[in-house]
Amino acid sequence: MRHKIGIRREDMYVWERRTPLIPEHVRELCDRHPLDVTVQSSGRRIFEDDEYRAVGLPVADHLTDCPVIIGLKEIPVDVVERDKVYVFFSHTIKGQPHNMSMLKRILDLGATIIDYERIVDDSGRRLIFFGNYAGLAGMIDTLWTLGQRLLWEGIHTPLECVRQASSYASLAEAKAAIAAVGDEIRTRGLPKSVFPLVIGVTGYGNVSRGAQEILDLLPLTEVSPSALLSGMPAVDPTRPIVKVLFKEQDTVTPQVAGKPFDLQEYYQHPERYRGMFAQYLQHLHTVVNCIYWEPKYPRLITRQDVRDQFEAKRPTLRVIGDISCDVKGAIEVTVRATEPDDPIYVYDPSRGTTTPGVGGKGPVIMAVEILPSELPREASAYFSNILKAFVPQIAAADYSKSLDACGLSPELKRAVIAYRGSLAPDYRHLERHLNSA
Repeated sequence: MRHKIGIRREDMYVWERRTPLIPEHVRELCDRHPLDVTVQSSGRRIFEDDEYRAVGLPVADHLTDCPVIIGLKEIPVDVVERDKVYVFFSHTIKGQPHNMSMLKRILDLGATIIDYERIVDDSGRRLIFFGNYAGLAGMIDTLWTLGQRLLWEGIHTPLECVRQASSYASLAEAKAAIAAVGDEIRTRGLPKSVFPLVIGVTGYGNVSRGAQEILDLLPLTEVSPSALLSGMPAVDPTRPIVKVLFKEQDTVTPQVAGKPFDLQEYYQHPERYRGMFAQYLQHLHTVVNCIYWEPKYPRLITRQDVRDQFEAKRPTLRVIGDISCDVKGAIEVTVRATEPDDPIYVYDPSRGTTTPGVGGKGPVIMAVEILPSELPREASAYFSNILKAFVPQIAAADYSKSLDACGLSPELKRAVIAYRGSLAPDYRHLERHLNSA
C-alpha cells in the first residue's frame, strides 16, 4: 500500500523561505519507501518548484488528496482541513494565546497535530530541531545591530560592515565576511570608548553553540562571569572583544542566603531561586540570550533592571540579542517579536515604549522570531536530514485506530498534541487555555 503525503508551502510569514523536506531527501524517501509525495507550489520557498520537479516530484497548488501534510510553522485557520494529520511547529504547548484559535479549529475538524518540538526521547531530549541555525543567524544579526548602534552614537568600528544574516547568499559568505571584520579588528583595534567590547552569551545548548560559532570568528578574550565582577583582567589590544559565557549558576541564586546552587533543585524548584543577572549589566555592551525559559523560572533581565541601567548618563549596555525570543519572558523588555524586514527596536525604559531602528535612549532589542529562515537553504537541509527518518512511520500510521494502537513510536506519540479532534492525554491542560481564548 502506498501512502500519500504533502509538503505544504509556508504562508504565515512573508519571510519564511524554509522547507521541512528538501528535494533530494524526498526523492530518497520515495525510492526507499511506498510513498507518494506532492509538493505545494510556492513562489518564495528557497528550494524552488522546479528543483522538486527536477527529481520527479509533482508540484500542485493544493494538497486536497494528501491525508498527511508536513510543514514548518503555524497553519492559517482558514486552510485547516477535516480529518487531516498536520506535522509542524504548532507553538501551542505553552497555551500561546495567538495560536488557540488554530488549535480549536483543528480540534473542531477532527484533525491531528504532531509537533516537532515534542518529538523527544525518554529523557525529554528533543530529536528534531533546527540545530544551531537560530544561534548562527542570531549572532550575525546581533553583531550587525551592535555595529549600527555604535555608528549611531558616532563610534566607528569594523562591526559597521557586518550585514544582517538574510542579506548574505550563504552561511559560508556570512562567516567569511565576519572573519574579515575580525581581521580588521585585530589589526586596527577598537576605539577607547568601547575597549574592551564585552559580549555576554547565556546558555550552552545548540542555540548558544551556534551563536558562539559566529562570535568566535572575532579576536576574543574569554573571561568568566566572576572575573567580570571582580575586575576586568588586562585585555590584549589585538583581542579586544571579551566573551563571557553564563550558565545557570551565574544567573540565579538560592533565595536562602548562603545556600549553595544546585542545578537539579533549580530545575525542579525554580521558585527557590531568584535572578541575579542584573549585576553584570553595567559591565556588558551586549547580551545574547540563548536560554530556554518558562514562566516558572526567574527572568534574566527585568524592565526595572534596564531602567536602573539607563538612569546612568553613559550606560554600558547597548544591545540585547534575544535569540530565544520569548515575548515578555526571560528578557522582559522583549515586548514584541520581529521579522527580518523590521528586525530591531529601541526599548525606552522610562516610558515602556519602542522605536524602530537603533536610535534612542534604551537598549536595542533584536528579537527576530524566525531566525533560521535567514539562512534558509542550509537550515532546511539540516532539518530535512533529521526529519526524513521519521517520515515513513508518520505516513504509514493507521490514524483510524486509537493513539495507542496507531503504530507511532513512543517518540512520535509524545508529540501528538491533538488526535482526531481531541487533545492527547499529555496536553489536556490546554483545555483551560482554549476556554479562555
